Amino acid sequence: MTALEQPAHAAAEGPVRVPFPVVDEVARHCLQEEEPETVHIEVHLPGRLDVGRLRKAFTEALHRHPRILMREARGPWYRRRYEWELTPDPDVDVVSVPPPDRDALKHARDRALATAPPLTASPPIRLEAVADGASAVGARSGGDVLFLTINHTALDGPACLRVLATAAELYGGRDNSPTAPPVRTPDTPQSPPDTPATWSPPARVAHGTPEPSPGNGMLVTELLVPRRPKGAPYTVNDQLMAATALMLAHWNREHGARPRPMRITMPVDDRPRGTDMPIGNGTRLVEVPFAPEELDADRIPELLRRTAARTRALKSLPRPQLGHGAALLTAPVVPVAWRAAVTRGLRRAAAPWTSTTLLSNIGRIPYPLDFGDAGRAQAVWFSAPARMPRGLTVTTASTAGRLHLALRWSRTLLSHGDGAHLRDLFEHYLHATQEGP
Repeated sequence: MTALEQPAHAAAEGPVRVPFPVVDEVARHCLQEEEPETVHIEVHLPGRLDVGRLRKAFTEALHRHPRILMREARGPWYRRRYEWELTPDPDVDVVSVPPPDRDALKHARDRALATAPPLTASPPIRLEAVADGASAVGARSGGDVLFLTINHTALDGPACLRVLATAAELYGGRDNSPTAPPVRTPDTPQSPPDTPATWSPPARVAHGTPEPSPGNGMLVTELLVPRRPKGAPYTVNDQLMAATALMLAHWNREHGARPRPMRITMPVDDRPRGTDMPIGNGTRLVEVPFAPEELDADRIPELLRRTAARTRALKSLPRPQLGHGAALLTAPVVPVAWRAAVTRGLRRAAAPWTSTTLLSNIGRIPYPLDFGDAGRAQAVWFSAPARMPRGLTVTTASTAGRLHLALRWSRTLLSHGDGAHLRDLFEHYLHATQEGP
């Protein structure tokens, strides 16, 4: 998707409308109130923000990236497409300041998971400035915390982080240009080598102790970015992938699940990070497979080499965002309401073949997120939706040599105690990827 400027004559001809891309349409078909499709971004600052300046800067940032100013257009049931309607200004005041609260961070995280910004109001995001009382896990005493909650039907985390970086520059008056990406040798498209067969349903995350209330739970923690030997053939992303696979294999063994092949979905984002970054849902999804016998904690160096070969090959292969089947499913040949019913039915039927989990590694935050007298971001957490049948997502980002991990789960699958145990397993296996043969 590309950023779109409203033409000068738009006011006379009515709002500009943009058909839903494939990703947006599939997500729109499958909305659930019990488990909202939200992305949460949490930015910790060392100082305090002036809310008036923040509101002004963020509103101007929205205008600098006009593709974010959109709402779902109304239409008859027999329409062939959903459409986004671009608006010249926000419909609502996006920035808010919750009342002071000892557990402010916990309550802000709960809101980010429980309530999605509506698609009917432009833009489908909200930004809260929360005073950090340092009473919650992951708190950093003394500063403010920005909580950006995104309706994932419309937008993804990296796109909204770009908008927040623009707001930081407007607020603080300092350059927030992205750092240059690491230089890597371009990959030649190739098939993943030595890949396990994927014809059978993959392993599911074994049930822990489900909670009675629906929705998502989340746990955030901070770790050291794992070391890797100079010249190693694998990346930090490969270490995170291996640690995730080993964590789940260990968890499933503990809960008596029979060993099965595992598949981990990995978003790949090839967009530039400058002010011309396309705004919307811009990642494509690939699945990294693992055979049960590969997930041996005594053969981690071999697992890392296999993981690196597979992720490198999968990233190099051209592929539609959700695969070729989704493009056919969203072709506007019948009313969109009929396609919605078919999509939901297929989603239920395909549930056993859904990947085991999703690992979204944002990587090093490319922007300083410098808010002037409020300071630069000290920590940035993301979390991705965790609806069943996956029921668990792992999201990571890094700043200043620290890894910010968010585990998010469906409460019908796991409890907070289960999340804490999974965090400990992840930390153990991530540390193990640093050790020599």
